[in-house]
Amino acid sequence: MTPWTFIATCGGVGYAPKAPGTFGTLIAVPFAVALAFLPPVLAMAIIIGITMVGIQACEKFCAVSGEHDRQEIVIDEFAGYLIAVNMLPFTWQSFFAAFILFRFLDITKPLFIGRLDRNVKGGVGVMVDDLAAGLVANVLLQFAFYQTDWLGVQWDGSFSL
Repeated sequence: MTPWTFIATCGGVGYAPKAPGTFGTLIAVPFAVALAFLPPVLAMAIIIGITMVGIQACEKFCAVSGEHDRQEIVIDEFAGYLIAVNMLPFTWQSFFAAFILFRFLDITKPLFIGRLDRNVKGGVGVMVDDLAAGLVANVLLQFAFYQTDWLGVQWDGSFSL
């Protein structure tokens, strides 16, 4: 396994016989927990770094396989979930809701997500629909956080630490 294949498949997780995208998302959960303990700017910088390396890995994997966005590539799900959960409250409800909503958006590709999936090619094309799904999930969950208490906490309007 080449280093680029290792990255694109998240250490081979993408070779799971059933639901490789779900497994690719699942292995991102402990990483997302670790990122939650970092300053938000540093966490976002790491997510951007993972995304940039993921784009390169997808580009190389697609060049070798001759196919665009094979199911074995799961670095896109990994990065997309990190975006979905970034800066949400650190509760099990947030992480679970982000997981479910991200997978739903990634599988169904509503709104502009499907258009990105169909029209953008190369490594960016492999990654962009999952990044968009993560962003949409995050925006919806941020809204839910500020409007309800079903993510486990409710914002009181203050910015104090």
